[in-house]
Amino acid sequence: MSSWGIEFDPVNVDADPAALEELKRFGVPLVPAVAVGHRAVHGWNPPAYAELLGVEYKPPVKLPPAELSARLDRVLASAERAIAAVPERHMDFKPPQRDRSIRDLTYHLFRLSLAFVDAMDMGSLPEAWFQEKAPGDLREGAAVARYGALVRGRISGWFEGAAPGEFARMINVYYGPQSGHDLLERTTWHAAQHLRQLYALLEGLGIPPRESLPTADFQGLPLPASLW
Repeated sequence: MSSWGIEFDPVNVDADPAALEELKRFGVPLVPAVAVGHRAVHGWNPPAYAELLGVEYKPPVKLPPAELSARLDRVLASAERAIAAVPERHMDFKPPQRDRSIRDLTYHLFRLSLAFVDAMDMGSLPEAWFQEKAPGDLREGAAVARYGALVRGRISGWFEGAAPGEFARMINVYYGPQSGHDLLERTTWHAAQHLRQLYALLEGLGIPPRESLPTADFQGLPLPASLW
């Protein structure tokens, strides 16, 4: 919204649970959301945000599914490499910006990516999938990386068998219907955003990844300007 010249008050619902309860009165169960007066828009939905705020919205050019799937695979591979080297003693570290540990952040990155395939197979994506936390047996970074490798293999297999028409289908996502193409774009940038956060956390702990995702792989994705 700042790119549209709109002033707004950001709210961290982790630090202010009452704010999340207020959103629920609008029928909004989770963030992200934008509220103006007695109206709210749920989910990452820039066109609806623009309509709510009364500004003109020009959608960016969307990358084709083949390119998005390749980007997502590279994001997952990079997350695998980064988390595999993290000792168990650092896995439960939480940054001040978000009440989510490194372990849960990285698990979420992989799980939200798997959710795309599950949603395409089932025709719906419930919000509960995004609320899952890392199982208790995924304690050290290497264990989370192994889970990520399984996810990456499942997703790669799905794309190999997907017909072009798959991406035109409408999926009943918890924040509103989306085409397969739109959901893939959201999944790719969502995973990339969490990879950016993971990199920042590891840098802060003095254990930066040996090989980061090239900057070019972030370009063309509608990533938020802020890290958190």
